[in-house]
Amino acid sequence: MNSKGRRIKQLLTVLGQVSFARSRYQCEGCFQTRFPEDERLDIVQTSYSPGVRRLMARAGSQTQFEQAARDLLCYAGLEVSAREIERVAEEVGPEVEEWLGQEQSRLLESCARTQLRPTKTIPKFYASFDGTGVPVRPEELAGRRGKQADRSARTREAKLGCIFTQVGVDREGRPQREHDSTTYVGAIESSELFGWRIYAEAVRRGVEQARQVIVLTDGARYNRTIARTHFSQATHIVDLFHGFEHLSLMAQLLWGPEAKAPKPWRELLEAGEIAALVRKAGRKLPPTAAGQEALRKALNYFEENAPQMRYGEFRKRKLFVGSGVVEAGCRTVIGQRLKQSGMRWSVRGANAIIALRCCLMSGRFEDFWAARTP
Repeated sequence: MNSKGRRIKQLLTVLGQVSFARSRYQCEGCFQTRFPEDERLDIVQTSYSPGVRRLMARAGSQTQFEQAARDLLCYAGLEVSAREIERVAEEVGPEVEEWLGQEQSRLLESCARTQLRPTKTIPKFYASFDGTGVPVRPEELAGRRGKQADRSARTREAKLGCIFTQVGVDREGRPQREHDSTTYVGAIESSELFGWRIYAEAVRRGVEQARQVIVLTDGARYNRTIARTHFSQATHIVDLFHGFEHLSLMAQLLWGPEAKAPKPWRELLEAGEIAALVRKAGRKLPPTAAGQEALRKALNYFEENAPQMRYGEFRKRKLFVGSGVVEAGCRTVIGQRLKQSGMRWSVRGANAIIALRCCLMSGRFEDFWAARTP
């Protein structure tokens, strides 16, 4: 390439607007051009410095883009439009995803090569995962069945997983989660891909060093498949509160929409005596065929998940029996940002924000930004 002189570029930095003169080079054969200084300073095809883009991505992942623009003007004196914040956030999000994907590949390859098992140093290690609907644009819902009355869909399921550790019990004997031990992964993707995602995060967090591994889910079939595939030696627990929800559903099918599950049912569930619960709850059927089918499905939920519902035993072992950590994550990591009134996302845009928020709330955003520096 031959030098073609210098070109001026207006660049917004965290210290304000600057004019930057850099050399331009061009190939005489194909006419491709390059600005080596842009590459060195990580400002190729952008008028924002890396520091400004870092703030834009962070702000855009935390709140609505219009509010993020106001926040940056108030806190940092940076005047950028909501549209530009959206664009930058949706550019940085895939970079986060690529960084995590490369790390995932390294972890899985390393795990496959390593034969020695490390010393067991983590007493109780938890993996929990769940899903929540994210409103997406109509064109990204074509052909998908949903929960609307006409069987149409308004959302795509974002799968979220979290890893955390337990540090013992409190004075009342209830299990305690280790402070700041929770990290998150998530995306709108197939359960197969998500299974590898949560497993790679478990490997990164030291699952091979755990004395006990516990998987907490809602009992959905794809979650059972993930647990069997990637955590086959773990203790799998189905969230107790999902069990209570199914009990309430059965009571409403039998006695009306205001009915509550009888106390004997609740006691059997809490004790983990699922066979007895199914016998007792299945003695009476609703009057309609549709109601009978719904009750059979609810009873089948308990029958299929009975081994994972031994709550009396799990409590004696001082284990968590509720998936409150990941459910709270669904609300904070995904719901607070992606499920506000009137929002409609593209899958690409939603996944960009999910990647950013998981990275931020796992305390890894600065690690990512340091790793991406040229």
